[in-house]
Amino acid sequence: MAYAGQDTRVEEWSQADRAKAAGKLMLGWVGLLWLIEALDLATGHALDAYGIVARDPDALGGILAAPFLHFGFDHVAGNSLPLLVLGFVAALSGIRRFLAVCAVITVADGLAVWLTSPSHTITAGASGLIFGLFGYLVVRGFVERRPLGVVVGVVIAALWGTTALVGILPTNSVISWQAHLFGLLAGAAAAFLFPRRELTTSTASSMRPRTG
Repeated sequence: MAYAGQDTRVEEWSQADRAKAAGKLMLGWVGLLWLIEALDLATGHALDAYGIVARDPDALGGILAAPFLHFGFDHVAGNSLPLLVLGFVAALSGIRRFLAVCAVITVADGLAVWLTSPSHTITAGASGLIFGLFGYLVVRGFVERRPLGVVVGVVIAALWGTTALVGILPTNSVISWQAHLFGLLAGAAAAFLFPRRELTTSTASSMRPRTG
């Protein structure tokens, strides 16, 4: 006989468990980017063609592939640290929510890049996702009205705010400011789409034990 005296879906991990899971996820994620770039080099950069090709209906799959592709090891190296840090901080509040946020940023940013990039261009790189995570973390604390979240957002804005501002300006034709701008906007929107919800005392008390 099984007793369902509580809803296990709302059990909270310890902070240590969350940190370990977030750390493993992001180290694996960044490691995967380096592995993919090594495979790209081994194939004569054949993977670069699978990025986002502006307004090419046959290349819509590049929207999902682009955040994992880079144009050389310098490119992936430049994205590794901010992705690792911002991804780790964002994933601390829950892996499933983090992955949902990343999915929204990737699809929304990718579609916008596909629509607005100059013709005959291919866009690839994790920077759109990075700008999205930046926007998500800066806005999230204010949306959820959590003091710690607000502090985290302010610190992140202080550390990367200037870089983000420069990155969304159309000052360099080689760098996709569209990916940066729309990634930032998508991340901010994701903060409203996925606010953190905790089990309150009143909610917990209303749950009835069930046997099965």
